[in-house]
Amino acid sequence: MDFVILSLVILALGIYGLLTNRQLLKVFISIELIAIGATLNFVTLTSAAGVGLGQAFLVLAFSTDTAVSAVILALLVIVSRKYSTGDIHQILKMESKEESEAEANDND
Repeated sequence: MDFVILSLVILALGIYGLLTNRQLLKVFISIELIAIGATLNFVTLTSAAGVGLGQAFLVLAFSTDTAVSAVILALLVIVSRKYSTGDIHQILKMESKEESEAEANDND
């Protein structure tokens, strides 16, 4: 039962970090905390049930999480190089500015 509480605490920390951070890397870490908390909860519950199928699902969850993490990190690198910042609000401002300039150029 201690691992279920630990997984819920990790999940809560991830959600808190996701809601309060403005930096892209910190948001990514918060998403990873959420994934780790969910995986830990899944492993704890399947091991308590004594189901061997849970181990196969665990391997699938780890491989899927690793692939998603690689894609997200690649996107973070692309966005930070394009906008030269990691702040979400500044990126959104720059993006809306680029869209309004593109619309102005289309209207001319």
